[in-house]
Amino acid sequence: MELEELDKLDLLALLLLAVSLASLELGLKEAPKGGWLSSNCIALLVLSASCLTLLIQRLLASSDPILRIGSFQRRAFTLGCVSSFCLGIGLFGSVYLMPVFLAFVRGHDAFEIGKIMLVTGVAQLVAAPLVTALDGKVDARLLTAFGFVLFGAGLAASAFQPANADYQEMFWPQVVRGVGIMFCLLPPTRIALGDLPPAEVADASGLFNLMRNLGGAIGIALIDTIIYGRVTLHAQAFRDRLMAGDTAAAKAIGLAPELLRNRPRGVSEEQAIAYVRPLVEKASLALCVNEAWSLLAGIALLGFLLIPFARNKPAHLSPQLRALEAAQPALRRRLDQLGSRSG
Repeated sequence: MELEELDKLDLLALLLLAVSLASLELGLKEAPKGGWLSSNCIALLVLSASCLTLLIQRLLASSDPILRIGSFQRRAFTLGCVSSFCLGIGLFGSVYLMPVFLAFVRGHDAFEIGKIMLVTGVAQLVAAPLVTALDGKVDARLLTAFGFVLFGAGLAASAFQPANADYQEMFWPQVVRGVGIMFCLLPPTRIALGDLPPAEVADASGLFNLMRNLGGAIGIALIDTIIYGRVTLHAQAFRDRLMAGDTAAAKAIGLAPELLRNRPRGVSEEQAIAYVRPLVEKASLALCVNEAWSLLAGIALLGFLLIPFARNKPAHLSPQLRALEAAQPALRRRLDQLGSRSG
């Protein structure tokens, strides 16, 4: 970067951006355990929103902003960013949920979890050439809609997995999700950035990727909220059903019904509770994980429903019109400079 460009760098805007993102991340991390309405969480989220508001005002008023946000005036770009946000929630959320389930419910170590999750990566690798071949030849909206359908179906399939699910039960949902992810990566980029003038592409691309990462952070916070907030409720429900002699509850946690009806001789109540408690905790966590999968599937459905509202990329402009459109930001800055001098 040239020294002249460094002199133009808006340090205050950069500070507002950093504080806004940092406080948002800290607030999202605090919310699941401390509660979304806790004083710490509210303070952090209010600080993030306040800094973001000041940042937007400064960006709009600056003649040489650190980030150009005018691309949000284009419907295709805005909807592309929203779809990227939805994808981020599902993508990062699924990568987070599977290790939680496999580690705390199934008891696998890191190497075993990696081998099971490798299926998604292989599916993406196989689907990549197909998506690349279709991208540019088929309407990006159709490809994106197809991707969100597959992705949502893979997420929804995992929402019904039993507590003893393992590689076999997780194989096909991972394959479907892996293929769907590839269709949700490339075509939405064409929707969002395809009709932007060259001068806006760099900043717009950064915003587009930021939305996906923000979606991932918020998605993980929502998942943790479900896990921390509902696991105790499910455990209490299992306890009440087991105390009432419900054999269906015993089967759900992996306890033999005959052990529920007739405690073995020589086993004290404390020993029985110590034996049953881990089973109840794992079954309760498995239910929370399934609820989180349902949430991710619903967000993928939302991403699918938004796609038809994105306009097609307009017809190819003539080179003269493209050059004129690309020169508009520089012309506006020059006019602002002339206006400031005359003033």
